[in-house]
Amino acid sequence: MRVAGCDPGTSSLDVLALEDGRVVAQVRIEPDELRADPTRPVRWLREAGPFDLIAGPSGYGLPLVRAADCTDAQLDLMALVRPDERGAKGVGGFSALLRELRASGLPVVFLPGVIHLPTVPVHRKLNKIDLGTADKLCVAALALAQHAGTEPALVVEFGSAFTALVVLKDRQIVDGLGGTSGSVGPRSGGAWDGETAYLLAPLQKADLFRGGVADAPDPEAGRALFRESFGKSACGLLNVHGVRDVYYGGSLLRSDPDLVRLALGGLPSDRVRLHPRATFPARG
Repeated sequence: MRVAGCDPGTSSLDVLALEDGRVVAQVRIEPDELRADPTRPVRWLREAGPFDLIAGPSGYGLPLVRAADCTDAQLDLMALVRPDERGAKGVGGFSALLRELRASGLPVVFLPGVIHLPTVPVHRKLNKIDLGTADKLCVAALALAQHAGTEPALVVEFGSAFTALVVLKDRQIVDGLGGTSGSVGPRSGGAWDGETAYLLAPLQKADLFRGGVADAPDPEAGRALFRESFGKSACGLLNVHGVRDVYYGGSLLRSDPDLVRLALGGLPSDRVRLHPRATFPARG
């Protein structure tokens, strides 16, 4: 079986092809390239195919659906960009890419976000959108497939802009804090103070990519903010769900591993076991 998957990160769109579980091709497309030519990923998929199935870039997600069956309204829900903000910084050519994939005739499906899962209780969805985007759900699904046992676990994705946390419990995904509803990221301020949002309104999509470590008045204050914000978010989930195992990964491990270590160092070492993503315990 030959399949492909897309990871729409803030700093790039990565597309990976697998054949019978082996990586056979991959490409990285920078945001400026995608904005200039939203058809490029489609051309690459045609050249690297044929594929039995393609997991398309899904943003905030939809209940699992074939790209060819998506309406314009459903495509807009994955990007969540207001009509007056088309082409907003931070989302690049994402909306245009979704439409190219829908029209491509390729066997593309769009994936759910954490909020779409029936395993997440209704009360955790109230007043929420971002419990974890579709790509964060995929990372959590990998952990779920490889996490030994049924005990709770926390999956942390330290991205280039956002920090996301997803909870596994009883072999299901049950909770999450997405990059815009949880802790501070390298570029994002995480969850918003309601009064701040009110005073700065009308907000723009680009505002979701501000307020993080990079925007702090001095580097040390930014790093202190990152560590403390992550600790508050993670420890809240640890306490609510009785988590012992914490799995972590993401592009920040490559660009600033010291910042990741600083954040993880704020967790109670006598209560948690840390696992880099590459060393998930294999299921027995």
